[in-house]
Amino acid sequence: MRALVTGATGFVGAAVVRALLAEGWQVGVLVRAGSDRRNVAGLAVEQMVGDLTDTVSVERALEGCEAVFHVAADYRLWAPRPQELYRTNVDGTANLLAAAQRAGVRRIVYTSSVATVGLPLDGRPGVEDTPVALADMIGHYKRSKFLAEARAREAAAAGVPVVIVNPSTPIGPGDVKPTPTGQIVLDAASGRTPAYVDTGLNIAHVEDVAAGHLLAFHHGRIGERYILGGEDMTLRQILTLIAQLVGRSPPRIRLPHGAVLPVAYVSELYAKLTGRPIRVTLESVRMARKRMFFSSAKAARELGYRWRPPEDAFADALRWFKENGYLSSRHLANRN
Repeated sequence: MRALVTGATGFVGAAVVRALLAEGWQVGVLVRAGSDRRNVAGLAVEQMVGDLTDTVSVERALEGCEAVFHVAADYRLWAPRPQELYRTNVDGTANLLAAAQRAGVRRIVYTSSVATVGLPLDGRPGVEDTPVALADMIGHYKRSKFLAEARAREAAAAGVPVVIVNPSTPIGPGDVKPTPTGQIVLDAASGRTPAYVDTGLNIAHVEDVAAGHLLAFHHGRIGERYILGGEDMTLRQILTLIAQLVGRSPPRIRLPHGAVLPVAYVSELYAKLTGRPIRVTLESVRMARKRMFFSSAKAARELGYRWRPPEDAFADALRWFKENGYLSSRHLANRN
């Protein structure tokens, strides 16, 4: 069988490509001109240059495909031109879904995010049907993904064979950019995280998330969404685990959220003046007010999804970062 993967040069997309190749699929990847292709270098894939909003290039890439794994997204928590996020995430998704329907694709797996999933007020983990609205989305990235997922659900209701997956926080090898979460791992391993705020994330190995995409293709129900996650961890637990893996002392200073907000304001002003990316954004600080805990019980029950311990994900990420020059040997000197 042949599949088209969008976002294959990215962290999750590349893991999906490797999972497909391991299953014996023929794989085509849609890549933008000038994109960083290190994640697909050496892989037996057909690279096709195009853009999600360019119907001609999308239709060309879809030729002969039975499956589409639409993983591509503009994942930035701050952008000088926010409309770019909506163009890629919303308009690009709608264009791809329409083209896939015209091409008669057997099934489309759309990669959304737990950013679009609601969080119960009582602190319980979010599940697929936890109530949420566009007004609950903090920032342009979350809003764009919420609207894009709405397009996917509308398409499924109109007969397009779409299954939606909502990855939580993937960690592991191949984070070339790195993602904002990968940067947290790097900063913690390098001793650049002296303090923390009270927040939490659901941690999943990127390879388990990729396997979940294939399970969604084989077993998912059209129009349904499935959280592909792992274990809930507070930020303090995450930083402590990383410190243990590299032989450092974990940060002990807990900062109130209000103390971080001024830093975010200054950072965004700096970004607007210079156009350079920043690590601390207003969106990230506002999101950190909640513990982003989620349950993958539905995916486990209906898809057979499984996840490994977060220790494995962080160890594999740190090993990959070291092997690829993101970390010097002294950072992992105490690793076995």
